[in-house]
Amino acid sequence: MAEIKGILFDKDGTLVDFNATWLGIADFMAMDAAEGDRWKADRLLAAAGFDFVSKRFKPDSIFASGSNMDVVELWFPRLSDEDQMLAVSRFNEITSVQGSAMAVALPGIVESLRALHKRAFRLGVATNDSTSGAEKTLVTLGVAQLFDAAFGYDAVANPKPAPDTVVAFCDLTGLKPGEIAMVGDNRHDLEMARAGGCGLAIGVLSGTGTRDSLSPMADVILDSVADLPDFLSARVSVPAG
Repeated sequence: MAEIKGILFDKDGTLVDFNATWLGIADFMAMDAAEGDRWKADRLLAAAGFDFVSKRFKPDSIFASGSNMDVVELWFPRLSDEDQMLAVSRFNEITSVQGSAMAVALPGIVESLRALHKRAFRLGVATNDSTSGAEKTLVTLGVAQLFDAAFGYDAVANPKPAPDTVVAFCDLTGLKPGEIAMVGDNRHDLEMARAGGCGLAIGVLSGTGTRDSLSPMADVILDSVADLPDFLSARVSVPAG
């Protein structure tokens, strides 16, 4: 197995508790889009992948793995280009401010990130949230200083599942794609890892993805990023500290 020197993490469902952080925000966005009409807002949530029985977003659904542009295109398919960008800007503001302020770290994540940073891994975030939202979230969690960069969908020409973020992280760190592990809870994350030539594609079950949805694309599936330091110690060569 290749020597892994850098790790790219998805954000929501991987570092951040997706449901604890985003269910309220998703509802706020839907009500905003529906101009206060509860029935219409529920239809928008269902279209974006919310399961009203389980009270969770479905694996690989638009809201679980897409960008704000994806949500706008789904909810407002007939907007002009100008109005579409205004809607994206509105949602970016909501997710950047509220999403970061309400971010709840998954159990054991902060300690694991500190352990990985101490072992000299280069760390980055690859998310389909905005870059501003990702950066503010890392500050909220108290881990911003551990990361080389956070890449949102608006930081690259083509967001996940395209390989652009892997290329950008390599350009920043000087690492080769084969020296990078990509960690995420959705197929988009693992598809990006494959497209970008990452040395490891690691699925985690802490978000909206399931073992069945992740297995076809993952080299390994862990319960959580909290298990990552021990996994890397046991299975992968690590850089000198």
